[in-house]
Amino acid sequence: MPDTDAPVIETTGLCKEFRTRRGRRVVAVDGLDLTVPTGGVHGFLGPNGSGKTTTIRMLLGLARASTGDMRLFGERVPHGLPQVMPRVGAVVEQPKFVPTFTGRKNLLLLARSVGVPSSAVDTALEKVGLADRGKDRYKGYSLGMKQRLAIAATLPKSPDLLILDEPTNGLDPAGIRDIRTMIRDLGDSGVTVLLSSHILAEVQQVCHSVSIIGSGRLLASGRVEDLVGASQASQVRVGVADPSAAQQVLEQDGFEVRVDGERLVVSVPEGAYVDPERVTRSLAAHQIYVRELTPVQADLESVFLQLTRDDALHAPGPSPAASHDEDGAR
Repeated sequence: MPDTDAPVIETTGLCKEFRTRRGRRVVAVDGLDLTVPTGGVHGFLGPNGSGKTTTIRMLLGLARASTGDMRLFGERVPHGLPQVMPRVGAVVEQPKFVPTFTGRKNLLLLARSVGVPSSAVDTALEKVGLADRGKDRYKGYSLGMKQRLAIAATLPKSPDLLILDEPTNGLDPAGIRDIRTMIRDLGDSGVTVLLSSHILAEVQQVCHSVSIIGSGRLLASGRVEDLVGASQASQVRVGVADPSAAQQVLEQDGFEVRVDGERLVVSVPEGAYVDPERVTRSLAAHQIYVRELTPVQADLESVFLQLTRDDALHAPGPSPAASHDEDGAR
């Protein structure tokens, strides 16, 4: 019997290897330990080629794992997929809707195929903000509307888990905002949403927790506020009486400096941790005394960049998955 208290998604030592056409061994996912708790929106982040899409495809039974263990709602994948798939909705690729049918008719066809009443279609259209456009033909939809209809197609069966792979790709700012609001509302309604995305500012606004991967491995996981709060500052804001003189001194000592009004924002190459003591000591050696020194508040983007940069620096070589992911992993 599955554990009813188990995470919605759990992978242990998950690996995916394959051979290129030239016979070269490629590791797309490398011992990934991923845990997605019940409820809310969980961000799944990683650079292009890090194995996010490959992982999602394995979870959905669309690709076979080489080794490791995967579970959805406590059921082992792929063996338990028939039991749990009625609870799962996913948008991994753009669905093939009939262009000349209305949005509502496209959804009705899908609903009837799984025995869902038409009332559920109307509810789904309302949830994604297409209630007043359901009678319009699909071919006349904007890209943002098409993305919302794709998400609506997963909702009539009332999934407990919704997996979205880069749902805002190609959208304009207004479309991104609409999708963001919709995803937040779904998470607040009790659905667990796994959101794969590279738009970090959007993820920080909508996600309760995140997992960051690089080269197919887990780099960090936890609540967004915990990850951001635990990161060391990669910049400090400095206030002095003579900013011009301070800038010259700091740049001579290897710091990167930009002017921000009457203050200086100081960093070091490659976005590494800035030691405030070193900044103070450098200026004091030239009789320039600091009257303000404040770490610049980190955000999810700075945490992501630091983690993935460190991963690339410590990797034995270029990640093969970055250019040869069989599933176009992102």
